[in-house]
Amino acid sequence: MQINTRFILLVTTLLLSAVSLNAFASPRILQWHTAKGTPVYFVESKQLPIVDIRIIFDAGSARDDSQAGLAVLTNALLAEGAAEKSAQQIAEQFEDVGAQFGNGALRDMAWLSLRSLRDDRYLRPALLTLKDLLSKPTFSEESFQRELANLKVARQAAKQSPETLASEAFYKALYGDHPYASPVNGDDESLISMQRKQVLNFYDRYYVSSNAVIAIVGQLTRAQAENMADDLVSELKKGIKIPPLPPVKNLSEAQTIKIDFPSQQTHIMMGQPGTQRGDKDYFSLYVANHPFGGSGFSSRLVDEIREKRGLAYSVHSYFSPSRELGPFLIGMQTKNEQAQQALGLLTSELQKFWQKGPTEDELESTVKNITGGFPLRIDSNKKIVEYLSMIGFYHLPLDYLHNFNRQIEAVTLEQIKSALQRRLNPEKMITVIVGASTESKASSQNR
Repeated sequence: MQINTRFILLVTTLLLSAVSLNAFASPRILQWHTAKGTPVYFVESKQLPIVDIRIIFDAGSARDDSQAGLAVLTNALLAEGAAEKSAQQIAEQFEDVGAQFGNGALRDMAWLSLRSLRDDRYLRPALLTLKDLLSKPTFSEESFQRELANLKVARQAAKQSPETLASEAFYKALYGDHPYASPVNGDDESLISMQRKQVLNFYDRYYVSSNAVIAIVGQLTRAQAENMADDLVSELKKGIKIPPLPPVKNLSEAQTIKIDFPSQQTHIMMGQPGTQRGDKDYFSLYVANHPFGGSGFSSRLVDEIREKRGLAYSVHSYFSPSRELGPFLIGMQTKNEQAQQALGLLTSELQKFWQKGPTEDELESTVKNITGGFPLRIDSNKKIVEYLSMIGFYHLPLDYLHNFNRQIEAVTLEQIKSALQRRLNPEKMITVIVGASTESKASSQNR
């Protein structure tokens, strides 16, 4: 039976808008394991007749093992054919019941997601299709070649993006021989040598029940969620335990990388290894960064570099916690002729902030801003299921969401200063500069 998907989306949006934010203020998280040992994280949500599912695997690009792009390609191919059905037939099966399917891969993880109406007439066939994608992918040669060609086209386009060039150079310099250095979408060498058998081997090793986490949010009882989770992974191989990633090494010295690129704007990335999920300093560093470069137009970097001096179009900073140390990163775009001046000011502001941290007023404003905006971060089933995925994948406590604002409110100036002094070193930063140098611009004008 076919239904109007646009109508469902419209009704869903209206219903979501009508639900009070307070209903999502502190979701009660239940946790158990399937019969095959896969951990499940579940939140019952009675407000909407919808079910959101997210299945996460430790199968991100950090597992590429010198074949950059393999994780992304494998994940993309899951939706390109399964159980003797083509990609078009799979898409139609989801469309016929108004279900939304998604998948993707980052450095740490890969996932498949499903959103469906709760009514069994729509939910059951959607779950069957999702199960087929999980356990019966075909990985046909035709699909492999098509998706590989797409990655190659994307790779060529990336070479024309100064921001992408800066990011790849930054991660390579920051992580060296660590798996996090691998370009998520592959590089020229890896995409040329990629073979279908590598995809098959990657799937067999990493898409197994012992390497998965299931997150479910929706109008279900625990018993219903248990049956659903058990069935989804019932035909997956159990697999073997995946070894942990190696620790990230701290930088021994500063490094500056300049890449000449014919653009009007210079892209600058600066940073070093920062923090990881579950880190005891996470909340102190998160609160510290907010007034420095994480709060948009109210941040110091925007105020000093853009508003007061007009030296940058955009400037920001953030900690990106991962399973191992993710980067602390400052990003900036500025005119080519102002690049060195803007970089000098950025460096001095970082040094100043590292030494003194935020003021009492900045801390008070930051705490109010973060805690006041927190309900918006969990105001939908989709957002909650993404949080459940993070909690499960990174082994965070079940009361993580319940205690989030308390953790923010408990951060002190002394804790911030201590964390900044211990965890950052302005003298050992990786700096990547991508743009047209003033010398190359002058020479081109004289020709």
